[in-house]
Amino acid sequence: MDEAVASTEPYPHLLVPNLLSPGAFDRLSVDYPSIKVTGFVTLDDETSTPTFAALEQELKGPELTERLSRKFGRDMHPFPRLVTVRRWSQAKEGHIHTDSQRKVMTMLIYLNADWHDSSGGRLRVLYDGRNFDPYALEVPPLNGSAFAFPRSDKSWHGHLPFTGERRVVQVTWLRDAEAMNRKMANNHLHQKLKRFFGRLTSPS
Repeated sequence: MDEAVASTEPYPHLLVPNLLSPGAFDRLSVDYPSIKVTGFVTLDDETSTPTFAALEQELKGPELTERLSRKFGRDMHPFPRLVTVRRWSQAKEGHIHTDSQRKVMTMLIYLNADWHDSSGGRLRVLYDGRNFDPYALEVPPLNGSAFAFPRSDKSWHGHLPFTGERRVVQVTWLRDAEAMNRKMANNHLHQKLKRFFGRLTSPS
């Protein structure tokens, strides 16, 4: 990460081609949580695995936050962190947005061994809230690549529609404890509703 250069156009962001240590991708792939619902989920006793529990603790530790603080020139240590995981996407997801004002910074870590879709599911750094083209950067969701950005009113991003397996780990730095509690409560509610109504993208 230290060698990666943060860009400021059209807003501050950082792309790290491979954040993972040697062998980590294979271990995470084998032990990836068996998530049945679409969207990001909070790891709990039902969804977590030993490898991902260890990953979650590392991502919540001070080293990652310190490195990103240096990259973006802002102390991110005071902000609580939430780790969520995605396995399945549906076509209606990926719309252009800037992230909620509850968020201070976001990092996305992609864990897909390959990506055959030519455009769908590739995150784009965008100039406004209306257009996918032109874009400043396109990020294929490949093994170990990480994309981070501080949230702002200009941090437009999204991806063209994709349906299927799209493995992502998200680390979110939230404004305060109240924002964290609200975010976790919303995530738990949405997970329960999706499980109840059977909204699966998995074929089995």
